[in-house]
Amino acid sequence: MQKYIVRGGRPLHGEVRISGAKNAAVAIIPAALLVDGVCRIENVPQISDVTALLKILERLGARVRFLNRSDVEIDSRRIRTTRVPQELAHKLRASYYLIGALLGRFGSAEVSMPGGCNFGGVRPIDQHVKGFAAMGADVREGDFIVARAKDGRMKGANVYLDVISVGATMNIMMAAALADGVTVIENAAKEPHIVDLANFLNLMGANIKGAGTDTIRVYGVDALHGGSYAIIPDQIEAGTYMAAVAAAGGDVLVRGIIPKHMDCITAKLQEMGVEVEEEDDTLRIRREGELQRANVKTLPYPGFPTDMQPQITAVLALARGTSIVTEGVWDNRYRYVGELTRMGAQIHVDGRTAVVEGVERLTGATVQAFDLRAGAAMVVAALAAEGVSEILNIQYIERGYEDVIGKLRALGADIESAEYSEAPEEQPRQIG
Repeated sequence: MQKYIVRGGRPLHGEVRISGAKNAAVAIIPAALLVDGVCRIENVPQISDVTALLKILERLGARVRFLNRSDVEIDSRRIRTTRVPQELAHKLRASYYLIGALLGRFGSAEVSMPGGCNFGGVRPIDQHVKGFAAMGADVREGDFIVARAKDGRMKGANVYLDVISVGATMNIMMAAALADGVTVIENAAKEPHIVDLANFLNLMGANIKGAGTDTIRVYGVDALHGGSYAIIPDQIEAGTYMAAVAAAGGDVLVRGIIPKHMDCITAKLQEMGVEVEEEDDTLRIRREGELQRANVKTLPYPGFPTDMQPQITAVLALARGTSIVTEGVWDNRYRYVGELTRMGAQIHVDGRTAVVEGVERLTGATVQAFDLRAGAAMVVAALAAEGVSEILNIQYIERGYEDVIGKLRALGADIESAEYSEAPEEQPRQIG
């Protein structure tokens, strides 16, 4: 097994270029199954979730070919099965997008319950199933989710999501792209990666309107054709590097972003005393003085993203005063807090709320990544901490961050990976 070793206390300086959005890529790659032709997908992040999805597509019969480091060509004209290998589906949460894509194209899907991160709460797919059922699919849940369109093709329907769900919004969009009739998704999520998926599908011949609003209309078409599409920059990767500069101090230019997507994160860091300057597709982040307390509540986009909650909590652990963090999306996303307290943070959790008493410094310790974003928070804290930190279970981090060691070293961080064999006291659990 691999771990990160971080010698903290060094301000970060230089430039970092942001990769393609993980949350967009893990939906757009399955969406290539809907296309009766060849897709060229550009700006694909080199992360383990992407690797796993591409292996799944190959096992289903697609031809996958990397044109260079970040551009991949997918030909789904010769799909031979709609049953997803269980051992591969268990590796990532986003395997559920294969249900919508396979249902939409072939009217059939068999996918084992997804794996990926478990950050302390149940992440149900009931809204996905509700949408598929409304569109005429028979869905049976067990170790495998087995879905069949009753007449071989999905039917347009009105779907009202009981809760705002990014995954359900995207999955229903895919299932509806080739459906017979019009599908209306109400109370839809509005995140940038939903718009990105809609743009990808529309470029391939779909007819989707309203993505980015709370009502999306999908006018079913008979077929999708091939084409080329570039994935948007990763909002959460950019926010994580911004948080790292806020925690460790320094002056960093974050390149290759869409600044509008960063507004909610930028505003909160500025409230904490971090300087943020916007220009074209860059943000310059500077922090020299003390961090100031702030209250943060995660909300669906355009609110503060839940995927940045652990990282901002790591920063607030060093802010002067008492900060309140409220998780407004998931029931429980504070499993990582115990790891921060090992480093000297003072955080008390009560339900969905964390009270963070800022401390003068964090101290290096051995900590674990319990999930992707919690792992990113451990990196942020370790970069700011005095002394040496070891971060275990880094496979979670590498699910969503491309070349994190190389990018941080380029900013002056002292970070390396090393092998270890001793099992940690508590292994993270996975759903599925």
